[in-house]
Amino acid sequence: MTATPEAEAFKERRGRLGLITLNRPRAINALTHDMVRVVAGALEEWRDDPAVGAVAIVGAGERGLCAGGDVITLYDDTTKGDGLDAAAFWRDEYAMNAVISSYPKPYIAIQDGIVLGGGVGVSGHGSHRIVTERTRIGFPETTIGYIPDVGATWLLSRAPGELGTRLALSAESVGAADAILVGFADHFVPAARIPALLAALEHEEPADAIARLAADAPAGSLEAQRSWTDRAFSADTVAEILDRLHDTGADDAVALADAIAQKSPIALSVTLEAVRRARALPSLEAALVQEYRVSRHSSASHDFAEGIRAQLIDKDRNPRWAPATLSSVTDDGVAAFFAVPSDGDLVLPHRVESVSKETTA
Repeated sequence: MTATPEAEAFKERRGRLGLITLNRPRAINALTHDMVRVVAGALEEWRDDPAVGAVAIVGAGERGLCAGGDVITLYDDTTKGDGLDAAAFWRDEYAMNAVISSYPKPYIAIQDGIVLGGGVGVSGHGSHRIVTERTRIGFPETTIGYIPDVGATWLLSRAPGELGTRLALSAESVGAADAILVGFADHFVPAARIPALLAALEHEEPADAIARLAADAPAGSLEAQRSWTDRAFSADTVAEILDRLHDTGADDAVALADAIAQKSPIALSVTLEAVRRARALPSLEAALVQEYRVSRHSSASHDFAEGIRAQLIDKDRNPRWAPATLSSVTDDGVAAFFAVPSDGDLVLPHRVESVSKETTA
């Protein structure tokens, strides 16, 4: 199957490889609901197909695999509509994330270029996660008054030490070596070798092809900052984390504190609580259920709408958060984000209805 010019995502067979391409290069392949349906439909179709030995996912264009969810559409639904379309999107997206994690065949994610938010959702739960020298992986949600989702709290809570807490709050993006260190990726393959890797996957076992083409990743920066990262981000509150960062006296730590302090106070506080709660959860599926609750409440919050306005609509980069300060955030206010939505919880497994042929052909 090949793409039509309007196809947002498409699937095709190449030998024993089932290849999924996210195809919105101008938007860095930001995920729409139809794209989620295409991915989920391909996985369902190929699960029991003996001719398909492995599945891979790539992004069209040169900029990245996926820059996250299409938040403008979500913003429109939650501010101008009833929020039900956004809820349906998250139900299907999180179900897709769960399927990727438990998929019975090798799932190879090419995390080349920008991989943010929902982009980690379509890649970070795969069995073989490939980064390149162009990779930048992260969760920018607190910048727009939102909370990391798509199984992010599960991944972040299992990173070494407090690196996951740091990345959740700071919205930093990391390169190849650091992505491997924190558990977002597995192998480094130079970008120039990605076409050869995909060609090899048409007839070769993924582990063999990757081993033959992989290399050592360029050095990262997080390992050298582990001592002050673990000490600061183990604190019980965001305010105490910021104090500890300033107390280190390290320029990098102080700059990080100042950057975090600019983000939504309620989103920061809920994010910290979500990552800490995720540490005690038994499975990715349980984390996704928790994230669904948080996403529903977050999308209806003042700060989500305000963050999107400031960053992506008016682009004045001057959000007016409410509450405006960390000291004004209450325990009850944070706890409310974890309540079951009034119209019910996410139930997994959940079957995603396939998108129409007109969209995927």
